[in-house]
Amino acid sequence: METKIKPITPETLAEAKNLIFAGDVVAIPTETVYGLGGNAFDDEGVKRIFEVKGRPADNPLIAHVHSGYDLLKIIDYDPPYARKLREVFLPGPLTLVYPSTGKVSRFVSCGLNTLAVRVPAHEGAQAFLRTMDIPIVAPSANLSKHVSPTSAQHVYEDFSGKIPLILDGGSSVGGIESTVCDVTGDVPVILRPGLITKEQIAAVVGACEEYAPQLVEGEKVKSPGVLYKHYSPRCKTLLFNTAEEGLKAYRLMKETRVAVLCEDFVAGQFVKAGAVVLNLGRTEQEMAARLYGLLRDAEKICDVLIAVEPNKKDGVMTGVLNRLRKACTSVDVKH
Repeated sequence: METKIKPITPETLAEAKNLIFAGDVVAIPTETVYGLGGNAFDDEGVKRIFEVKGRPADNPLIAHVHSGYDLLKIIDYDPPYARKLREVFLPGPLTLVYPSTGKVSRFVSCGLNTLAVRVPAHEGAQAFLRTMDIPIVAPSANLSKHVSPTSAQHVYEDFSGKIPLILDGGSSVGGIESTVCDVTGDVPVILRPGLITKEQIAAVVGACEEYAPQLVEGEKVKSPGVLYKHYSPRCKTLLFNTAEEGLKAYRLMKETRVAVLCEDFVAGQFVKAGAVVLNLGRTEQEMAARLYGLLRDAEKICDVLIAVEPNKKDGVMTGVLNRLRKACTSVDVKH
């Protein structure tokens, strides 16, 4: 199979629609990361996504819809506070988990009676979803456990010869996946942190809780990104809490190719020590947008990546740190 990267035009959207309704998958851009899209109503199309990605069968998918789609076609209950969240944050990087009508493929939610739904803000994604006019399940367009893609080229590197079409919508500006929020209870509960923060949600609806994964045997997860090691580059990774710990490790390294991933605030210390530095930037937004691209760069230039946790831990950085900790092996330094 030849994999083609094409710009988003009326002609390529028509081509994508033919592929989707024939049970195939198409990679699409969003403002967070690129997604691997398939027809949420089509069992075979949904199973094709799991097959192509190598995705675990118990890891649920998110249904993407355009801003005018009638959610009551696919959700069983829409609490008033969820409507408030949509009014403020959508279209945007927020996924809401509702009780499901059960009309989408049973493989989407992996046997659960809930459905995760997102309305992406990316203009190309909205054009694609309006053309389809059905829910499109679209997990990140990367091989399972590899670093998520923020460009069409990243998708091509993972899926060349495996999918027919990648719609190129430029670089993803958000950089990490959406916040996933369960709205099946009395208050919203964040299942996966992202670009919309707990504080922002609480400011709109008065309260917001966070899910702490402590699953008992046999319990199923409601959200992707909860259980498995994700976002990992194909090189050895070491994650340190402080720049001092990272510097000590760097100076002891005997490998020929070592790089350091860190925020701009401490980058100068590593440059002075002679390290190849992958600079995350200064702001929360910069660090979110750059993280996955730099992790992919790391696997091409080094055998060992030393990563240093940014100093700020809350807000958007909760999501950034969640991804960084899943991508890298944390080193517990004893003092």
